[in-house]
Amino acid sequence: MSSYGQGYTARRMGRSAGRWISGLLCGAAMHLAAAAQSLPPELQKAFQSTRLPESAMSLVIQEINGPVLVSINPSEPRNPASVMKMVTTWTGLSGLGPEYRWRTSFYARDGASVDAQGSLRGPLYLKAGGDPFLTMAELWSLLRELRLRGIKNLPEVIVDRSVFGAVATNPGEFDDAPDRPYNASPDAMMVSLGAVRLLFAPDTAARKWIPVIDPPLAGVRISGDIAWSSAVCPGSPSVGTQVIHTGSDIVIQVSGTAAGSCGEFSVYRLALSQPENFSALFQLLWKELGGTLGKGLSSGRVPASAQVVAWHDSESLADTIRHINKQSNNVMARTLLLTLGAEKAGGGATSKVGATAAEAILRSQGVDTRGWNIDNGAGLSREGRLTANGLAAMLNVAWRSPLMPEFISSLAISGVDGTVKRRLRDDQVRGMAHLKTGTLRNARALAGYVLGASGKRYIVVSLVNDERSSAIRPFDDALITWLAEH
Repeated sequence: MSSYGQGYTARRMGRSAGRWISGLLCGAAMHLAAAAQSLPPELQKAFQSTRLPESAMSLVIQEINGPVLVSINPSEPRNPASVMKMVTTWTGLSGLGPEYRWRTSFYARDGASVDAQGSLRGPLYLKAGGDPFLTMAELWSLLRELRLRGIKNLPEVIVDRSVFGAVATNPGEFDDAPDRPYNASPDAMMVSLGAVRLLFAPDTAARKWIPVIDPPLAGVRISGDIAWSSAVCPGSPSVGTQVIHTGSDIVIQVSGTAAGSCGEFSVYRLALSQPENFSALFQLLWKELGGTLGKGLSSGRVPASAQVVAWHDSESLADTIRHINKQSNNVMARTLLLTLGAEKAGGGATSKVGATAAEAILRSQGVDTRGWNIDNGAGLSREGRLTANGLAAMLNVAWRSPLMPEFISSLAISGVDGTVKRRLRDDQVRGMAHLKTGTLRNARALAGYVLGASGKRYIVVSLVNDERSSAIRPFDDALITWLAEH
C-alpha cells in the first residue's frame, strides 16, 4: 500500500492542466455529464492513433468518492481475458475470507496399525483439498510426516478428489498448445501446477547445452538439442517443444538456439495429465524417502470412519491471490473458483457451480452482473463476458471493503512487478497504479486503481474486443499516465 503515497507530493500540475482538471471536476452538472460520455482532449488523440472504432471499446473512469469522468459503452458485455481473474479473486476473498486455507490430508482405516517393519495394514487414503499452489517440496514434507509416524510400506494409496466434480479439461483445446503451462487442467490433487521443469545447463568447453528434467519422473525424457550460440545474450532463450507419446514413455522433443552467455535457464511444460503427474511424483518422492508401494495409486473415497494420520495446510487465500493476479495464473484461478463453489454448494463442484456462487456474492454486494459470463473464472475463454460498469462497481465495492488491502496488494504495481513490470516505468506513473491486464486473440483489457498526483484515486476499466485489439496498449498506457499526473 505504501506505493500509493510515493512521490505524488513532489509532482505539480501545470497551470493550464490545473485549470482543465478543475473545470472538468467542478464545472456545471451538464458539462460533467457531457465529459462523462467522451474522452478528454489529451486522450482523444491517443485513441485516434489506435485506429480502432469506438464501438470496440468499453471504458469507465471513476474518481473514488467522486463522479464518473468517462463512460463509453459501459453496459456492453465484452471478453475481459485475464481481467476476469479480478472477479474470481475478489469473490473468493470476500466469500471465503483472507485466512482461508486448503488442507491436504492422509487417512487410514479406523483401527489400522503399523507393524514392526513399518507396514500399514490397509490402504492409505489421500483426501485432496484442491490446493491451487501445492509445491513438490510441500508434498515431500507431507510424505515425510508419514515416515516420522513409522509408516514405510504402503499396500496401496487411494486418492479422493471428490471436492471437485468432473473438471478435467483438454490442455490443447483452447489454442492447440497442450504442453504450455497456462493451459493446465484444474485438478483437486495438483502439485507444482502440473508442470515439469526443463533445465538447460551450459557446458562451455563442449559448447553445448545439457538438458535435465526436474523432477525426473519415470518414463519422461528429453530428445533433440538446443543449438549453442556465441552471440551476446538477447534475453530469455526461445525453446521449441513438442510432447510425444511413444508407448508408455513421454518424449519431450526440444529445438531452438540459445546463447551461451545467457547461462543456465529453464522452461516449464506439461508432459502428463494432472492425475498421471501426481502419481509419478508421489511414487518418486516416496521412494526417495525409503518407502515402498504395493498396488500403486487409484481413485476412491475416504471412508467416513477413517482416521487422519497427517495433513498439510496451504498458505492463506490472501497470499494465494497475489500469485493469481500478479502472475495471471490460469489454473490457480480456475481452482479458486471451483473451491468457492465447493464451499458454498458442497463437494463435486464444477466451474458452473463456482460461477453461480461468485455471481450470488456480487449481487449481494449490489454489483450489476447482467450480461456477465464468468465461465471458468480465469479468462482463458472465448465465452467469458463482463461489462465495464459492472466491473467498475465491483472495484468500488472492493475499495470500500475491510478486505481492500488484501485485494489491492494482489494486483500488479505499475512498472514494479507482475504483468506490468515492464510497462508504465516513467517516474510520474511508476508505482502509482495497481492493475490487472488481460490478453487474448481479439481481446485486450486493463482494470484497477490509479493514484493521481493530486491525491485523488481513480477506478479504471478498459475492455476492447476487436481483431486489432492489440493496438489499444499505447492508449491504455497513456490513460494510466494521464490519471497519475492528475
